Amino acid sequence: MKRLLRFSTAAWFAVWSFSQASLAAALDAPPTWIDAAESEALVRRLVDQDGLSEPAVRALLNEAVYKQDIIDAITRPYEAKPWHQYRQLFVTPTRIDGGVQFWNTHRDLLSQAEARYGVPAEIIVAIIGVETQYGRNFGRYRVLDALATLGFAYPPRSRFFLGELEHFMRLAQEEKIDPRQTLGSYAGAMGMGQFIPSSYRAYAVDFDADGQRNLWQPADAIGSVANYFARHGWTKGAPVAYPAEATTPESQALGNQKRETPHTVGVLRQAGVRSSAQVPAAQPANLLMLDQQDGPEYWLALPNFYVITRYNHSVLYAMAVFQLSQEIRHADQAGP
Repeated sequence: MKRLLRFSTAAWFAVWSFSQASLAAALDAPPTWIDAAESEALVRRLVDQDGLSEPAVRALLNEAVYKQDIIDAITRPYEAKPWHQYRQLFVTPTRIDGGVQFWNTHRDLLSQAEARYGVPAEIIVAIIGVETQYGRNFGRYRVLDALATLGFAYPPRSRFFLGELEHFMRLAQEEKIDPRQTLGSYAGAMGMGQFIPSSYRAYAVDFDADGQRNLWQPADAIGSVANYFARHGWTKGAPVAYPAEATTPESQALGNQKRETPHTVGVLRQAGVRSSAQVPAAQPANLLMLDQQDGPEYWLALPNFYVITRYNHSVLYAMAVFQLSQEIRHADQAGP
C-alpha cells in the first residue's frame, strides 16, 4: 500500500531548504499563466499568517505546471450524465466484490469506526469504493498542479481552488508531507476517501493513533470518512432512502434532483407519493426523481441521504454510494 510521504522534523527542513536551482526558482517571477497579484497575496498570507518560508512558498508556486486536461476534466464531470448511465459506472460487480473483500480485510477497523461514529460500515466502504476503488486509484495528478491550475486558470471557481491551494500548503507543513510529490485527483482530492485539503485539515483523524493522519492508509481513511459523516449530521440507525411511486400528477410535479429535504413524508403522502416503507409522517423528506431509460424513477430521500451529498453535492453520487452500499452489505451477508 502506498505510504504518505512524510518526514522527520530534520528531514522536513531539508525538503524546504534550497539548492541553487530551487533558490533561483524562488526568485523568478511566477509563470505567465499565474496571476502575479493573486500569487503575491497567497504568499503573504502563508508567510505572514502561518509562518511558512517565503522562498519555499514562492519556489512551489513557480514549480506548478499548468495542465489543460485538468480544465477539460472539470468541464465534463460524470454527474452530467443521466442516472441510468451514471449508475453503471459505480454500482458494478467489480466494485461490489471489491467492497466485500475490503470489508473482510478491515472488518475490525470498520466495526470500531461504526461504533465510534455511528456510520454503517457499508456506507464507509462504498465511499472508498466509489472514490478510489478501495485504494487502487488515488489519482494521477500532482495536487500542486491541480490546485494551481484550477486556482489561477479556471475563473468560475478560482476563489475556491486558491483557497484549497492555501490549505494544501498549510497541510504539507502540518502533516510533514512533500508537496512536490503528493498525487491526487484532477480537483486536488487525496487519499482513499479523496479529501480536498480543507476537508483533510478539518475532518481527517489519526484512527490508528500512530501520530499521523495518513489518508493513503486504510485505518485513517476509514476513521476519517466516518468522522466526516458524523460531523455533518449523520443520524445513527436512521434510514437513507426508500423506493417510491408518484401516483398523481401533483406528486409527479414534486419530483426533483435537489439535495435538501423540504417536505415531510406526510405532505408527500397527501400529494400521492407511495412507499412500502414505514416512515413517520413528520419525517423530513424529498421526492427524488432519477432518469431511467423507460421513464422517471422515484425515491423517498431522507436526511441521511442529504448527509451523503455533503461529501459530494451530486444526488447521483449520493444515490450511487447508497445503492453500492446496499449491494455490498447484501453480498457480505450472503457469504461465499
